[in-house]
Amino acid sequence: MRLKSLALAVLAVLATTLAGAAPARAQIEVDVNRGDVQPLPVAIPAFGGARGAEIAQVITANLERSGLFRPIDQAAFIEKSLDVNVQPRFPDWKAINTQALVNGQVTVEGGRLTVNFRLWDVYAEQQLLGLQFTSTPENWRRVAHKISDAVYERLTGEKGYFDTRIVFVSESGGRLNRIKRLGIMDQDGANPSYLTDGSYIVMTPRFSSTSQEITYMALRPEGSSIYLFNLETARRETLGNFPGMVYAPRFSPDGGRVAFSVERNGNSDIYVMNLRNRAAAKLTSDPSIETSPSFSPDGTRIVYNSDRGGSPQLYVMGADGSGARRISFGSGRYTTPVWSPVGDFIAFTKQVGGQFHIGVMKPDGSDERLLTTSYLDEGPTWAPNGRVLMFSRETPGGAPRLWTVDVTGRILRPAPYPGSASDPAWSPLLN
Repeated sequence: MRLKSLALAVLAVLATTLAGAAPARAQIEVDVNRGDVQPLPVAIPAFGGARGAEIAQVITANLERSGLFRPIDQAAFIEKSLDVNVQPRFPDWKAINTQALVNGQVTVEGGRLTVNFRLWDVYAEQQLLGLQFTSTPENWRRVAHKISDAVYERLTGEKGYFDTRIVFVSESGGRLNRIKRLGIMDQDGANPSYLTDGSYIVMTPRFSSTSQEITYMALRPEGSSIYLFNLETARRETLGNFPGMVYAPRFSPDGGRVAFSVERNGNSDIYVMNLRNRAAAKLTSDPSIETSPSFSPDGTRIVYNSDRGGSPQLYVMGADGSGARRISFGSGRYTTPVWSPVGDFIAFTKQVGGQFHIGVMKPDGSDERLLTTSYLDEGPTWAPNGRVLMFSRETPGGAPRLWTVDVTGRILRPAPYPGSASDPAWSPLLN
């Protein structure tokens, strides 16, 4: 199935600031590292012009879902009509305890959609940000996501993650005839589509961090294969033929290699393939199960899980297979490790007794923290800013659903996708 490219010409330029409203350093800042952070009250009135109300709604939903912002009910607004080129009536916004205000104007002319918006510090009565985004009218949701990212970054000091997509395994049918299709959607659950037809099982889809390409495992009665799929060209190709079961692929940070596991006669080892010359190198040779490789952001190390010590634990080795050492030493079983894109943590699935957890630890194994607990939580994936994780959660007798949790463990909530789904993977920020 060919997808329409999302690599569209979305331009951002610094807007002319209003007289007397030069950008100032934010007096309102959100400390994302605090576990007890109070959501910042923010007002987001409907933007003027076509699609203006819908753009404001998407921005509102994005910021609210992050858990760091508390959008104020529009029914409380005193100033009802705002002009993007005129300063707001700040006393009206102070009266309803607004700390940050976002307003904007949408114009459509000559087949181009232009959105001007302002971010205001209400109590300092200063403009914090003024930007203009230009795209095509049908791309209005992406513009809303880019505005959300700009607001998030200005108020938290960290990159946003809203202009992204999620690839996942969409599940339907009963347990004995489960259909698993490769699905993709915007991070807020919009625009879902499906890349496979359900005639075979798909597992472990993973995004490249450098392009709109994914890798995944396809399981058919005759065996398994690892595929590369380019979302812009719809080109699909197999990684190669390997005797035994091949599974758990993941790209290197530069997109030039794929690490994966090959199982033969009950023993699994990790391999890395160079995508330019298709040369494969075997990195492990222990008589045990080594799987779920994930590169460090600089590409020099790989975290994986191995049961060489009797139960699945996490190990780190050089990207050439050298210097393997164990980093997890807690009770329970550790699986599905994935390195944060900013390098500070490794996320994992942990099973202790009858409970499953999503946890994080530092790359040396210190500072282990469990963020979730349930009947079955598994398969974490990082947002590109390393602040939020998505994973799948299943209840007894229920179907898996997608959930998100932040690295403090405080902000835990269902993801917007309404259907049954598992094994999510977060894209990098779109271009």
